Amino acid sequence: MQFFMVFVLIILALNGYETVRIERKCPSDWEKFGKYCYKYIAESKPWAEAEQNCLSLGGNLASVHNKETHNFLQNYVKSKAGKYDRTWIGLHDAPQDFIWFWSDGTKFDFDAWHSGEPNNGGWTEKCVEMNFGVHKDLGEGGCREEGSGSRDANCETGLHPSCQGYGTRSEVHAATLCTIDTFEPNKLWKKVAIAVCAVSSSNHMEAQQGSPDSSSEECTVLEAVPGKGTGVICSQHKGKVSTLYCLPCESPVCEDCIVGEHAGHSTDGLTKAVDDQRSALHARLDAAKNSELFDYQLMSRLPQIRDAQKTLRDILQQLSSQKSLIEEDIHSSFSELHKTLDTRKSVLLMELEVTYGLKHKVLQAQLDTLLKEEAVICRNSNLTGEALEGASEAHILQTHKDIGERLRELASQGLPLQPEENDQLELMIEVDGLRKSIHNLGAIITTNAVASQTEASGDGLEQCVVGHPASVIITTRDKSGGLCKSGNAVISAEVYTPDGSVADGEILDHKNGTYEFLYTLHKEGDFSLVLRLYDQHIKGSPFRLKVTSSPDDSPPTTSGANAASTGSSDGGARRRSAKSPGSRSRQKGVRRGGSLFSTPKKKVNPIEDDLIFRIGTKGRNKGEFTNLQGVAASSESILIADSNNQCVQIFSNQGEFQSRFGVRGRSPGQLQRPTGVAVHPNGDIIIADYDNKWVSIFTSDGKYKAKLGSGRLMGPKGVSVDQNGHVIVVDNKACMVFIFQPSGKLVTKFGSRGNGDTQFAGPHFAAVNNNNEIIVTDFHNHSVKVFSAEGEFLLKFGSNGEGNGQFNAPTGVAVDVNGNIIVADWGNSRIQVFDGSGSFLSYINTAADPLYGPQGLALTSDGHVVVADSGNHCFKVYRYLQ
Repeated sequence: MQFFMVFVLIILALNGYETVRIERKCPSDWEKFGKYCYKYIAESKPWAEAEQNCLSLGGNLASVHNKETHNFLQNYVKSKAGKYDRTWIGLHDAPQDFIWFWSDGTKFDFDAWHSGEPNNGGWTEKCVEMNFGVHKDLGEGGCREEGSGSRDANCETGLHPSCQGYGTRSEVHAATLCTIDTFEPNKLWKKVAIAVCAVSSSNHMEAQQGSPDSSSEECTVLEAVPGKGTGVICSQHKGKVSTLYCLPCESPVCEDCIVGEHAGHSTDGLTKAVDDQRSALHARLDAAKNSELFDYQLMSRLPQIRDAQKTLRDILQQLSSQKSLIEEDIHSSFSELHKTLDTRKSVLLMELEVTYGLKHKVLQAQLDTLLKEEAVICRNSNLTGEALEGASEAHILQTHKDIGERLRELASQGLPLQPEENDQLELMIEVDGLRKSIHNLGAIITTNAVASQTEASGDGLEQCVVGHPASVIITTRDKSGGLCKSGNAVISAEVYTPDGSVADGEILDHKNGTYEFLYTLHKEGDFSLVLRLYDQHIKGSPFRLKVTSSPDDSPPTTSGANAASTGSSDGGARRRSAKSPGSRSRQKGVRRGGSLFSTPKKKVNPIEDDLIFRIGTKGRNKGEFTNLQGVAASSESILIADSNNQCVQIFSNQGEFQSRFGVRGRSPGQLQRPTGVAVHPNGDIIIADYDNKWVSIFTSDGKYKAKLGSGRLMGPKGVSVDQNGHVIVVDNKACMVFIFQPSGKLVTKFGSRGNGDTQFAGPHFAAVNNNNEIIVTDFHNHSVKVFSAEGEFLLKFGSNGEGNGQFNAPTGVAVDVNGNIIVADWGNSRIQVFDGSGSFLSYINTAADPLYGPQGLALTSDGHVVVADSGNHCFKVYRYLQ
């Protein structure tokens, strides 16, 4: 703290000084060019080591900003190496892909790169070299990104560093600005300088003449003020030299000042004042340099600062991604509304046209009939008149007879004189209610809650009793510690058992900024409770949790004793996050002693039930599992998503190990927590990765192809494929079902958090029947729901209980060729069979080797049922006789 106080004091005290330029010499083994010193080190090193080497000498890897510097560096390297040797320079995009930084903090403004460079080829080329291949002049871009051309490389490639030191000239306010300086051998001084540089936005600064390229965050090592003979120009009176120092105002003044605005103020000679302040500053700086504690504390802050920077960049990137996705959803939703409105408009106009046409036809036909009859009457009247004029007596008599009959016929003929239709056409449209609904349509949901301020309390935080419900209250707070008063924060909770499994529970959102985590444990031991807000541990998480057989065995609570000493590590245990909101999960199941470790890898059932064989024990080798989750079946193969081993294992239908693939990590192509697996008709393997929040697609031989759902999914659990080749993703955390094209384009999504017919509370897996209907297991709502391919609700079945047709948290689901639905009942540790309408048919006999928390379920190509027995760390294959 002392060092930073010194920096602030010197800036205030010398605020009125005019900029002074101090020339310095480069060390004997450094080359001077412009205002920089350069040093070529002919040792092949990775980029990070090369940069660290330069830092240890007080500089950085070289930066390039103009043609002159580029040409100098080319010739300088050639003069040292005898050729245009491949050499690291300071450019990199390590913090964020495609955002390039010079390691010395200067502006990235050089634009004469080789065509297409730098390009971060495939997200693997994050560091930049010069002189790759033949020598190029500036116009052709001699500075090139590492690996571009005929050969790729990455930041671990060993190249020669070219160090750049800012030390030939420093423009100061009576203090130098993070240069190599005189290369003093004082080790502690260098440590302090490097540490301060690493904290600021730039390691070195150029001239302080208001350069637009200068960083506003200065990285400063204090030094002596200008010596005698250097005049200080008064900031208030142009052309006047300040020779005095105003003590009350703490500023240099000239003779005009002391008779003006500084009249009556006590003054001292400027030289004496500067000497006094120099002595005081050196005393403070010496105290800082001689304090090992200060040095340790300052250096120890760097990893924390860099970790915080990475976290913030990740959050900013996720925030931007979420913004883009929401914008897309808004445009898409309102576009669909426009389409719906246009469709309805067309339907109404069509109905109007049809109704009008029918009415018009009837009325027009009636009018035509009357016009026709009118014409007949008129024509007969005319004929009668013509007959009476000049006709013979005999003709008149005959005409009288004929016309009389005709007139009597016309007179007696019925005519449609009354309207056969009406003119009513009205529009009944209720727009006020719709306008109000549209006015309130949609909402942007967020909170200001941060994990570092959020707290947990309650008896269930430290202890609980076997079989008794326990609760923990989570109170969210903002960055200032203020209470958040709205809900919808993304909170997860996991209770890790001593054997590495995870106990489930539920989170209730009270919609006032507080949440309640409810759980029940069924065995004694020392557990660990992990509470996260937006994937970050809240205060004190993880917590130590003692589970006892009776309340009398519970230890007294002690404040501050519940934070686990294991830190924030997941410890490799499977995480099945509690969701907000949901319903309480009761764990039920019989676990046979010794079944976990004493069984061989393949065990054939000796008792007459439906079990054919089981494969696996707990472990990390081939054919061993740690909390396996999803199951899929392809032609002659069984695929298992091995969650805590971060891989997928493939077996034959007879249980013989075939292959495995997967590398732990959070980058594309890596697996962090695979929970669901499916096989596309084209042979691709589709994997839901809960912790990475995306779905990965691999070829049939395990080569990574693509990912989908990144930025949209919150916690994908199960995956399936419909008859159109679309990928069905069950988002356990978001309580939604997403449908994607294999290309990643979103087709539709449906569902929300709740207990309604169209809502979910922790959905797990999905299957597709012959009608292309989607069947989803709703874990905390203890039911199975069926939807159309477009997401329209069709039916649901099941309720909470232990009877036939009831569930205690359903998980895996599959459909046979007859449309029958097979469901894994997690809490009741059984497998039930239903017809397509949800009526209970039977259950698969699992009594000989009981299940313990079954998860994924599938039908093999030879007609058997395979289920992931997660609690027993194996998968089992059963006869299926439906």
